[in-house]
Amino acid sequence: MIENTTRVAVDIGGTFTDLVAVRDGRLSLEKASTTPSNFADGVVDTLEKSDLSLPAIDQFVHGTTVVINAITERNGEDCALLTTSGFRDVLDITRANRPAMFDFRYEKPDPFVPRRDRFEVTERIDQAGEVLTPLAEDDVREAAAAIRERGIDTIAVAYVNAYANPEHERRTKELLAEAYPEAYVTLSHELSGEYREYERTNTAVLNSYVRPIADTYLSTLESHLDEEGVAGNRYVMKSNAGTSSFEQARRSPVEMVESGPVGGVFGAARVGERIDEPNVVSFDMGGTTAKTSLVADGDVDIRTEYWLERTSNHEGYPLQVPVVDIVEIGAGGGSIAWIDTGGSINVGPQSAGADPGPACYGLGGTDPTVTDANLVTGRLNPEYFLGGEMDLDEERARAALEPIADAYGTGVREAAHGILRVVNSNMATALKQVSLQRGYDPRRFVMVASGGAGGLHAATLGLELGVREVIVPQAPGQFSAWGMLLTDLRKDFVRTRVRPFDGDAASEVDDQFAALAERAEHEFDAEGIDAAAISLERSVDLRYAGQEHTVQTPLAGDAATPETIERTIRSFHRLHESAYNFRLDDPVELVNLRLTATADVPKPTIERVERDGPLSDARKGTRAVDFRTEGTIETPVFERSALPTGRPVSGPAILEEPACTTLVNPGQSCRVDEYGNVRIAASEGVSER
Repeated sequence: MIENTTRVAVDIGGTFTDLVAVRDGRLSLEKASTTPSNFADGVVDTLEKSDLSLPAIDQFVHGTTVVINAITERNGEDCALLTTSGFRDVLDITRANRPAMFDFRYEKPDPFVPRRDRFEVTERIDQAGEVLTPLAEDDVREAAAAIRERGIDTIAVAYVNAYANPEHERRTKELLAEAYPEAYVTLSHELSGEYREYERTNTAVLNSYVRPIADTYLSTLESHLDEEGVAGNRYVMKSNAGTSSFEQARRSPVEMVESGPVGGVFGAARVGERIDEPNVVSFDMGGTTAKTSLVADGDVDIRTEYWLERTSNHEGYPLQVPVVDIVEIGAGGGSIAWIDTGGSINVGPQSAGADPGPACYGLGGTDPTVTDANLVTGRLNPEYFLGGEMDLDEERARAALEPIADAYGTGVREAAHGILRVVNSNMATALKQVSLQRGYDPRRFVMVASGGAGGLHAATLGLELGVREVIVPQAPGQFSAWGMLLTDLRKDFVRTRVRPFDGDAASEVDDQFAALAERAEHEFDAEGIDAAAISLERSVDLRYAGQEHTVQTPLAGDAATPETIERTIRSFHRLHESAYNFRLDDPVELVNLRLTATADVPKPTIERVERDGPLSDARKGTRAVDFRTEGTIETPVFERSALPTGRPVSGPAILEEPACTTLVNPGQSCRVDEYGNVRIAASEGVSER
């Protein structure tokens, strides 16, 4: 633990904004309602609720849903696109990868830039970076004038093969600065140095679409932090499980698309590492969504091509930036239950959010939600929500559930169980998507469950998935924010270079990596990070000659030599066989070089917890809980923070803490381990309560 420092992380969720602070080795937690009208207000609320000396904060890390919300809700800013002549329709053509080949109802996703706002510019660079057709500067000036006349102030520039030579994109930015200086301009090569013009173009477009919103939000937040006297370093959580400065985040906000959930995945990986469980399924259920990701052999799965909104019948939108592989669904405590035209119960994706919130909050909400169902069935303590800061109104919850009960001719509790079964089924499907559907046996994994609602559902989902154990870490309600404090400053760089990968490539590969390392040092230097503090990881995207897709393979050694290339090729064969169940004797081809640069920052450690004493000291009483199949059982309730370590507790049981309630089902048992985690598994003759 780093002493005499104060590090703070704040994560904005759909319902609550969470704060975790590590101050002189001690952990502080806070929670406040999210403020959709101005998210920065919720951040300040958590800071003001805390007992921190705000001027003493050395480092502030922030995770936000502002970017993903702007995209999913389609409330970003109108933007224009400048592209190479002949490539105006790339956003319409896409990849022709129809998810359902024979579905006659299929419709292509609508581009974020309508065709009328895409402008062709005469220029052409080939794949080797050679200029074939010079940039027609008058085309840029004419486009700038038309864009300005239409009142559009954010522009994406994506020229073909700009990854190989960005000369024309850079000159275009200079011309736009002269003709339209107040416009936000995004250059595709600054976000991605990789080929595939559709993916790179769409990435630049989405960055432009959210850039004014992100810029306004971060500027507002910085002003609030200045007013509160927070003078320490300020960082934003990125989708690649690293952090960057506010200034960098303003330029490339699309890198924050999964800013909030990534902290939870990274935290789950570190919890697994601490308890010698390298295989982890991360499950995070908050107020609006449920997120899940898989950590195999201790490695967080970071994908270099990410598809937003992709489903079984919708191809989605590609992002060519590194993103932790997360499956996210509209299933949270505030998710609204409704009956479709076929008479079936559905839950989500609509959410009551923070305003007005579930009906039981008493803030004006009338729709039935998952939280209302948990309250009616006895899983939640109406007098201990948020540690007693908010009283829950069971009568309002029952009133909200009555229309569903009446529709089926059942009681309110039966309707509540129907809602819980549906939301659990939806979340189980997401958990299977990241495990079983990708060839991983869940029986080899543990589930690390977090989020304000995660503890209520995790034990049931663990049974459904078949994991060995369910682990609810300390501070589950603020776990994503805690995970942010464990991350490093990180930047990812990629350069496409298609050529045979053999001993003759060693010199060129080494030169390319040297150029990427120089760029990494330059960008870190702009943030005040010395080159000596930077760690580099090199990898290459390889494929068999003639194939389309690649396998990312770590480069064996710190430098490319004929020997290290040979070792890398052997690794590629193993990884390819693991992924696709075959290997070939064909020549191996290089497609992309990737460099990950990180700079270490002080982090909290997971300290051991030792608590002794009788179990009765932690027991708060009992509560009638309706488990449906097992009936209503008078269930012991414990204060989690008072449970002695290592002492088994048989289910059913409820463990309460201010920001989370954990449910242990009949037939299960739990214990608090030496690091303060709650470990839930099938009972083995445990009888003590």
